[in-house]
Amino acid sequence: MTRAAAPVIEKSPSQTLKAQLLLRDLIVQGALKPGERVSELQMVDRLGMSRTPIRAALVRLEQEDLLEALPSGGFAVKAFSERDFAEAIEIRGTLEGLAARLAAERGVRPAQLREARALLAELDTVVRRETIEIDVSLYVELNARFHALVIAMAGSTALARQIERASALPFASPSALVPVQTRSPESHHILTIAQDQHRCVIAAIERREGSRAEAIMREHARIAHRNLERAFADQRDLALVPGAALIRRAEV
Repeated sequence: MTRAAAPVIEKSPSQTLKAQLLLRDLIVQGALKPGERVSELQMVDRLGMSRTPIRAALVRLEQEDLLEALPSGGFAVKAFSERDFAEAIEIRGTLEGLAARLAAERGVRPAQLREARALLAELDTVVRRETIEIDVSLYVELNARFHALVIAMAGSTALARQIERASALPFASPSALVPVQTRSPESHHILTIAQDQHRCVIAAIERREGSRAEAIMREHARIAHRNLERAFADQRDLALVPGAALIRRAEV
């Protein structure tokens, strides 16, 4: 009996994940508008999936803060203000700063430092001065790995969980605003600064300088704030921000 039930148990999470990804895309791309009601039955028809994985996916997206539960039942797509966008980035940067400080104070394994140096070398090849146009997709991948490594260095499952939640909002992840940055005339200069901050935070962690590591990592998040301000000033740039369709612009 146990063996016969195993395929069903294995299939359910993959169906839930599929529903979650499909729904997230509809929300982030603006196919489901801020404030729009989202129900299980509605999504069953739209996605052609059963109610069970869709129900689980809706709950997960509420946990990611992309949906909000309605008193009458069902969910609604959450709307965000410009301030919400900025605060999400600030929260993520603050938590990553804490991760860097814990990593420095607790000490990290030699293997993690070797991995960090290898990552820094790879990032150097992307942002090297003689390059006119950077490989954005490669930079995003390496940057995500760098941030994940700093979080892993902290050795705190609880903190990692909170950072994952803070970064789940599409516009709050470490590389979410890199496409906006690449449109700036100062793009290469900003990337060079960001890479120097990467090096400095690893050096501070290695030297067990907790306060310095935290300060650098928090300052590193200010680059995302700068890119966000640029996006708010230009509709073409804002269109490059993941989840921009969810924003409720402040009235002038």
